[in-house]
Amino acid sequence: MKTIEDLTLYQKARAFRIQISEIANRLPSSERFRLVDQMIRSSRSITAQIAEGHGRFHYKENVQYCRIARGSLEETQDHLNVAFDEGYISDQEVKRMLQSKHEISRMLNGYINFLKEAASRSE
Repeated sequence: MKTIEDLTLYQKARAFRIQISEIANRLPSSERFRLVDQMIRSSRSITAQIAEGHGRFHYKENVQYCRIARGSLEETQDHLNVAFDEGYISDQEVKRMLQSKHEISRMLNGYINFLKEAASRSE
């Protein structure tokens, strides 16, 4: 793997971030500095943390950044739930996004396990 763009996890998280931005941009202007800002920040944090960990070239540091990304992914799910609870997005849309979220979560957990194994082999 040469660049972060080669990592399938990053590609999926990036697509998820773009979808979150599209949803956030459709929310009412009254949510601009509340829910919209939170949704965009937490979804951007997912890809940013994956990228920063990848750039560290150290397994244990990479794992820590992936854990932070996992937390941001969970935070983004909560923001989606709020958007649904407030009637801003449909049941179908939140279910579709949560499917993507679960896929990314599984991939993150798998990547974390891979990194932990690689770290133990390199010791």
